[in-house]
Amino acid sequence: MTTRLKAPDREACKRIGRSVRQRLEADPGIYKLPTDQAEIFAVGDFLNAAECQRFVDLIDKVARPSELHDSAYVAKFRTSYSGNFDREDPFVRSISRRIDDLLGIEPENGEPIQGQRYLPGQEFKPHNDWFYTDQEYWNLEKTRGGQRCWTAMAFLNTVEEGGHTHFVEVGASIEPKPGVLLIWNNATPDGLPNEGTLHAGTPVIAGEKYVLTKWYRTRRHD
Repeated sequence: MTTRLKAPDREACKRIGRSVRQRLEADPGIYKLPTDQAEIFAVGDFLNAAECQRFVDLIDKVARPSELHDSAYVAKFRTSYSGNFDREDPFVRSISRRIDDLLGIEPENGEPIQGQRYLPGQEFKPHNDWFYTDQEYWNLEKTRGGQRCWTAMAFLNTVEEGGHTHFVEVGASIEPKPGVLLIWNNATPDGLPNEGTLHAGTPVIAGEKYVLTKWYRTRRHD
């Protein structure tokens, strides 16, 4: 694990983390989960019903079997469908910028917003969003924006049963509620990858689950 915790972007994660933390904690409309293991925030009604439905429709158009860095569509690990939205689409661009402004991170540091769809039985097992720098894929990722520092994820629909976002180390299982935006720092206050952000998309038992996700890098993402 020591190798995995070597962070070339440590100072940037530390700096951006401090800036976003101060911004979010100063907003009385943003809730912070009561834990010392990770910095996790929630914003209610970030998206309205019409915006959620529009993203659901877009996901149905772009969704394909989800991929992982190690191999395409690893069976029984990430069994959802996902796809990147057209970042030049005016609607997508406006929501993307709204997330940028909330966090106070430069738009150029953000990856394209991705939509995910989970059908009954589908899930995303416990994982971290930050990159393991001892893995082969890091040779590419370090040249196209570096480490992932923050994650923003919005729930888009009501799930009949299941489909929670479970922060394993924290012990928090968050029910998907349309329009709610979750935000978390993938690093510790010292700028190192935070094992406490380990999280899972638990299996959908009934209905469907739609979410969108935007990841932020320490530098310009290309």
